[in-house]
Amino acid sequence: MAGKLTARKVETAKPGKYSDGANLYLIVSPSGSRKWVLRFTWRGCAKEMGLGSALSVPLADAREQAAWARRKIAQGLNPIEERKRDRGIPTFGEMADTVREMLSAGFRNEKHKAQWKMTLETYASPLRGRPVDTITTDDVLAVLKPIWTTKSETASRLRGRIEKVLDAAKAKGFREGENPARWRGHLDHLLPKQLKLARGHHAAMPYERVAAFLAQLRDSDSLAAQALELCILTAARSGEILGMQWNEVDLEKKLWTVPAYRMKAGREHRVPLSARAVSILRGLHKVKSGSFVFPGLVRGKPLSNMAMEMVLRRMKLEEVTVHGFRSSFRDWAGNVSSFPREVVETALAHVIGDKAEQAYRRSDALEKRRRLMDSWAAYCEPRSNNVVSIAKRKKAALTDEAAEP
Repeated sequence: MAGKLTARKVETAKPGKYSDGANLYLIVSPSGSRKWVLRFTWRGCAKEMGLGSALSVPLADAREQAAWARRKIAQGLNPIEERKRDRGIPTFGEMADTVREMLSAGFRNEKHKAQWKMTLETYASPLRGRPVDTITTDDVLAVLKPIWTTKSETASRLRGRIEKVLDAAKAKGFREGENPARWRGHLDHLLPKQLKLARGHHAAMPYERVAAFLAQLRDSDSLAAQALELCILTAARSGEILGMQWNEVDLEKKLWTVPAYRMKAGREHRVPLSARAVSILRGLHKVKSGSFVFPGLVRGKPLSNMAMEMVLRRMKLEEVTVHGFRSSFRDWAGNVSSFPREVVETALAHVIGDKAEQAYRRSDALEKRRRLMDSWAAYCEPRSNNVVSIAKRKKAALTDEAAEP
């Protein structure tokens, strides 16, 4: 269908706006420049799509481009975004996947990789199909606001990841201008300040009670109970214990070497094993069924990260946490033992000193820590003459009652 304009009119039109029909316009500026514009409505908002200069784009080509754009709109697609896709501009989703793959080599564990993937696929899903150069502040706010106050930590991490993706897009030449996900001086004026979580201490058992507790714990021969005892004896984090694999353990040398990728500080950590710790591991080695020392119900997976906590719950110890036993060990080391602070902190796999001090610290004081952990294990050993487990006391009481006439 022919439009209202002619080639002659395009060449001679005075400054103003001229319709060719179907929302295609020729715009002539006071300076004499001429451009084609297609106006359309997208999701309730008025949009303009530039089709080029009338000096280089003939009337027939402008009509053809406009027809292509109308077909995209009829298909439920934004022609501006589709044109950019055709020109090689990646979508946010494509850029996010590329950035995640590039950065994943520096991630310490699979969990971190999974968190990046989940946040950028789930929470940022409205952005994934958009050309990366079209993402605006309003777009970023639209994905952050629903979780900004209800899932504060996730929202904060999501913002940082979106910012990193958009920075990478700019570095690749796919974007220009300021990053719409930037916090300081930008989003900090548009989003409420998040309340910091009150990170209290993990509920810990007084070290004086640990020996009596282990007497109770040994009444159970469950895998989770043995994992918990080993966790206490090594002062390790629960994730390090549950992820322990047999190739990390040398029973002859009484040594457990946790690889760097499984450590919070990202450094390999050697753990000297006490006689009791070795005894637990030897027993488990006789019945091992895979690579994990503490295998879970699902083949090829370790025990659940709640397994040890559930042991405490079943023992009615609501006020105690697994992580809190590291505090029990630290309090014992500081109050009872005479081992240097540096040795104790190394046993807990804490980073000691500034970067300069760390650079000169070549030794992990393994033998000193071996004496420390042997002392801790000896302190934790139930005193058989004085300590009788609650379960055994109950059993004895029931036997006595049954024996009464």
